[in-house]
Amino acid sequence: MGASIANIVALLSKDLLLLVGISILLGSPIAWYFAQQWLKDFAFHIAIEWWMFAAAGGLAIAFALLTLSYQAIRAAIVNPVDSLRNE
Repeated sequence: MGASIANIVALLSKDLLLLVGISILLGSPIAWYFAQQWLKDFAFHIAIEWWMFAAAGGLAIAFALLTLSYQAIRAAIVNPVDSLRNE
């Protein structure tokens, strides 16, 4: 109803980024704990740093935005008359 493609992508991505951010905040400490428990049994193990979780979270956000942007742009470009004609 007159919204630009950028407005549609922004509206959809706001909610998705909130959910991805919450899942990163909840999942990172749990993953750190279980990784520490698993690694302590090895003779040679590495320390798990905070930047590893930050990088994984950044990649998750980037993939979520890339996927959402592609789908939203594809849906916004479609002519609504064609969709209504098929239904």
